[in-house]
Amino acid sequence: MIVCIAEKPSVAKDIANVLGATTRRDGYMEGNGYQVTWTFGHLCTLKEPHDYTPQWKSWSLGSLPMIPPRFGIKLIDDRGIEKQFAIIKGLMQQADMIVNCGDAGQEGELIQRWVMQKAEAKCPVKRLWVSSLTDEAIREGFAKLMDASDKQSLYEAGLCRAIGDWVLGMNATRLYTLKYGQNRRVLSIGRVQTPTLALIVKRQQEIENFEPQQYWVLKTIYRDIAFNAIVKRSDEDLMADIEKLREKAEKKGLPFDMDEAWRKADAENTGMEPIASEEQGKAILDRIERAPFTVTAVTKKEGRELPQPLFDLGKLQTECNKKFGIPVDVTLQTVQSLYEKKVTTYPRVDTTYLSDDVYAKCPQILMGLRDYQHLITPLHGRPLLKSKKVFDNKKVTDHHAIIPTGVYSQALTDTEKKVYDLIVRRFIAVFYPECKTRTTTVLGESDGIPFKASGKEIVEPGWRVVFDQELKIENSKLKVNSSDEENNSNDEGNNSQFSIVNCQFTKGESGPHQPELVERWTQPPKPYTEGTLIRAMETAGKLVDDEELRDAMKENGIGRPATRAEIIKTLYKRNYVKLVKMNLVPTPTGIELIGLIREELLKSAELTGIWEKRLRDIEARKYDAKQFIDELKQMVTDIVHQVLADNTPRRIQ
Repeated sequence: MIVCIAEKPSVAKDIANVLGATTRRDGYMEGNGYQVTWTFGHLCTLKEPHDYTPQWKSWSLGSLPMIPPRFGIKLIDDRGIEKQFAIIKGLMQQADMIVNCGDAGQEGELIQRWVMQKAEAKCPVKRLWVSSLTDEAIREGFAKLMDASDKQSLYEAGLCRAIGDWVLGMNATRLYTLKYGQNRRVLSIGRVQTPTLALIVKRQQEIENFEPQQYWVLKTIYRDIAFNAIVKRSDEDLMADIEKLREKAEKKGLPFDMDEAWRKADAENTGMEPIASEEQGKAILDRIERAPFTVTAVTKKEGRELPQPLFDLGKLQTECNKKFGIPVDVTLQTVQSLYEKKVTTYPRVDTTYLSDDVYAKCPQILMGLRDYQHLITPLHGRPLLKSKKVFDNKKVTDHHAIIPTGVYSQALTDTEKKVYDLIVRRFIAVFYPECKTRTTTVLGESDGIPFKASGKEIVEPGWRVVFDQELKIENSKLKVNSSDEENNSNDEGNNSQFSIVNCQFTKGESGPHQPELVERWTQPPKPYTEGTLIRAMETAGKLVDDEELRDAMKENGIGRPATRAEIIKTLYKRNYVKLVKMNLVPTPTGIELIGLIREELLKSAELTGIWEKRLRDIEARKYDAKQFIDELKQMVTDIVHQVLADNTPRRIQ
């Protein structure tokens, strides 16, 4: 008999139906030579400290560090779990072969491996690996079952992650609670939780300590169009841009000449010096009020915009949080439900690409999207576009981006419909032509002061028609850009700029204008939302806007796609963070805890990102699991000794 074990009863039912195991038994389905059973997520967990020795049951500094010579697992103390495990164990000990049908990811591998170990299974094990739960995908998966050994490194990475969280969490929580907690409260420390809290606290401190700086912006109106004075950028801003270019080149393995990049940026950085005082601004204003405005250049540049990338879990959580205010954990639950309802593919992914073999299935997927045929009809009659920005085997490991399966979506909740719609439209859009744009830029000057106005029009919407509501919001297909883009939207009369693409300017023309000096204040950084925190966790807290560079940095992100939402939820539960009008704000307890921690290893997002990279390397067979555990034990031992040797009066109040 072949025993198949899935992660949930609903998934087991889908698999059983495909295999012909239709006879219902207590805790499993049977038929056609198969027995299909299930877990309820985790049935087993790592043993607790007191399971190793009674001395570790009570909290004491003298017992630290707690590092078992060998880690063990135990069954979770729950009557329902104990009953189901007894059924699973009985089936496995009589099985000729076991098929691990757990979720195709690190956690799914760990869940089922622990159950098989606890059940003392001795027979051969195969692995079902699918990216969707459609009948077709399940049949294809069973037709090419993998050996369990093919996913050994995935299991080792998951095991190292679990052991790492145990060793650091158990020891650091007891260490800080006993040393600094004054018996008032438990100070929970976590490998990912604490660096994430540190990001939020740091951002809040930056906001609170921010001192607004006053500055002035020179503007003028010429022929009903608002122009901004061109201001030279600071050396710091130029260097920040150059550094981003350098990082991007390094990630691609391309040569980069820092000196040449600096010379080029400096040569292109023309304009007036920033206005340092109101008196200086008024002096310039007085000068140009008496001088005419002269157009010095008119350019029209054709451009193109590629479709937005497909969704990975992080991008989907960020978009749902931004667009609908959906909490990131709810988005994960929702897309998991869509996966189990067979309408979308596996959700716990961190790539926005598809493998080449998916391309052949795309026409069939599109035909199955009945409610979107008005968007799919224009694609008929020609081969689907195949962009390297979408299909790239090198950017896909175990799973591809989240896409629809083509199974008709029925009985979806309102939230599921919103999330599903985002996924479907992104998928359809990648087969549409690029959006063609035209940017009109007009340069001018008055008494030597340079000005600029620019606007972009959508010439051919291309893929943007898929997002018809967003397109309508673009105000007759026009969008403004300028040297003071961030603040333009707040200016009175700014709407006049939208006509620039229709205005006919001629180089050398001149005439009267109405200049003005506008007072500005620098703005503090914005607090994190759940969505923007997820993006910060992807890059270990580094501010990166370039999507290609963001993707390259994900290996050093903190947490896994599937665990980041749970980390945020834990911060709420521990009362370290609260939600205030969609913004994440640290509580006094959270701020105090981060202020208390001096050991950078515990709160540095960058150092935690390096640890995450090693876990990914273990999965990719590039790093030794034993070496990781040995380094982990040494790190925790060093932290314990450092804290125990601390004679400062730092205590939580």
